[in-house]
Amino acid sequence: MASTPANSQEQSLPLFYGSLAPISTQFHADFGLKQRENLGFTKVTHAIPVTVDEFAVVQRHYPIVFGLGESPAPLALVGLQEGQNLYLDADGQWAPGQYVPAFVRRYPFMLARLTPESEDLSLCFDDSSGLIGAGYPDKLFNGSEPSDMTKNILAFCEQFEQAVFRTRNFMDELAKLDLLMDGEVTIQREGVTEPSVYRGFRMIAEDKLQNIRGDQARKMVNTGMMGLAYAHLFSLSLISGLFERQVAANT
Repeated sequence: MASTPANSQEQSLPLFYGSLAPISTQFHADFGLKQRENLGFTKVTHAIPVTVDEFAVVQRHYPIVFGLGESPAPLALVGLQEGQNLYLDADGQWAPGQYVPAFVRRYPFMLARLTPESEDLSLCFDDSSGLIGAGYPDKLFNGSEPSDMTKNILAFCEQFEQAVFRTRNFMDELAKLDLLMDGEVTIQREGVTEPSVYRGFRMIAEDKLQNIRGDQARKMVNTGMMGLAYAHLFSLSLISGLFERQVAANT
């Protein structure tokens, strides 16, 4: 494990993370993990990154859309307005029975490169989270060795990074096939004259998907891409339910 703190000013930190420090015996020999009481840190977003490994379960709970920009990522919509997570209550508790994305569950840990030139990933944590500190019960180390808890966290983060790699490959293939389009969803509520229109995301163009060449379609089926594409498309029907949550939250 790395022995020097990561300089958070030199890297772009992902959603939720305020700072990053690599876990090491030099600096954190007596540190432990505090039991997390809520997921209040997720209230700052309405869209949470998800991996293709999660599509099968996410599509039953949230709409899956794709972000904008040159390297769009799959996102689970948990709200329709910036900074509003509709699945979080006033106490920071996630809605019962609803899937919590792996991106949320790994916090405050993640794997990161300590320098841009490094090829290795080190287990780091957000030292501004308040969840890790000296004297906390679940120890990060047993002497000079990582504790079983730390080993399990490392394994989870490694599995997450592997899923991220598969997700990037999926997105690259969608781009090669030119299947993404600017998204737009219109919701017409009963008794309301003007419909609500939501934009600012990307989605798979179903007409293009249905008309791709046979060899491309076979490849998508064989690699599992076709199933992922339709999991995304089917999930879009959940936007209307998300809209109803928003109406209820604002009344």
